[in-house]
Amino acid sequence: MMKEEDNTFDLLAPDKDEEDTHAPFDLRPKRFNEYIGQQQIVEMLKIAVEAAQKRGEVLDHVLFYGPPGLGKTTLAHIIANEMDVSVIHTSGPALEKGGDLLSILTHLERGNVLFIDEIHRLPKVVEEFLYPAMEDFAVDIIFDKGMNARSYRSKLEQFTLVGATTRAGLLSAPLRERFGIFGSLDFYSEHDIEKVIVRSAAILNISIDEEGAREIARRSRGTPRIANRLLRRIRDYAEVRADGIITEKVADRALALEGIDALGLTPLDIRFLNVIIQVYKGGPVGLEAIAATLQEEPDTLVDMVEPFLLKAGILARTSSGRKATELAFKHLNIAPHSKGAQQMELPKL
Repeated sequence: MMKEEDNTFDLLAPDKDEEDTHAPFDLRPKRFNEYIGQQQIVEMLKIAVEAAQKRGEVLDHVLFYGPPGLGKTTLAHIIANEMDVSVIHTSGPALEKGGDLLSILTHLERGNVLFIDEIHRLPKVVEEFLYPAMEDFAVDIIFDKGMNARSYRSKLEQFTLVGATTRAGLLSAPLRERFGIFGSLDFYSEHDIEKVIVRSAAILNISIDEEGAREIARRSRGTPRIANRLLRRIRDYAEVRADGIITEKVADRALALEGIDALGLTPLDIRFLNVIIQVYKGGPVGLEAIAATLQEEPDTLVDMVEPFLLKAGILARTSSGRKATELAFKHLNIAPHSKGAQQMELPKL
């Protein structure tokens, strides 16, 4: 649960309005030509979609994996739009029993896109229903038990399963092998994030100059979801504390209020690094020990904190545990061999 003084989850967790499939996707691109970034994946999907349409076939099953907020859900909806079919949205934790998935599968129409977010969290019993559904477009239903057990195979309409996960390594091999198209989403460049911010600002009718957009992009952790959320928060600040226009100075002040430092590190990131450097003398240290010290869930750290720190070169993950790199000490203005008894100060913004 989020601490009162730490607003990290507000910034990194999925936005309810953005993730609610019943709400209009105001900021989501609807077509491939509107999508910014991930050029290789988008080009691969364009070819696959066009080829399937030419043959009059259903698109092969697709698996997207990568850190949160990089566009996995958006790409699933774009695929449905390009194929001119409906998308049915669910998640691994929501499918608790085989009957939950069976109800969805039997109501799919030909070509529909079934999007399963957090697919690595599917219960085993539900996952086993997917195997024949993905391969043969059929489900095996068992009636009765013991000696009276009978099996009935029900045919399904052909569909495209789009799975999304932040933890591809947790997918079972049988499930992973049934996907035909794989897309590994990586963090965006600052240039592409700046384009996302300018596009979102135009949609939301926000006045922003080039320097303001660049400053937000620099601190958005290479993640469109975070960029859009920061843009909204800075818009509020600009309307209340400035003249309504987001400039570099306005963005800097608003982000300082949110606790976002010059590199885009959040209070939770700082606490994470503080534990490694000050408590465990720079590491290596196990994730469980860090999580226990921070009183956070290990999965939260793996999904929400570590990916960007690793990408930025601030954290190293070794066989012995996590280590703070030389860049981490430099960014936090700490001598590499300083003793852990000294409290670390937050970097000046």
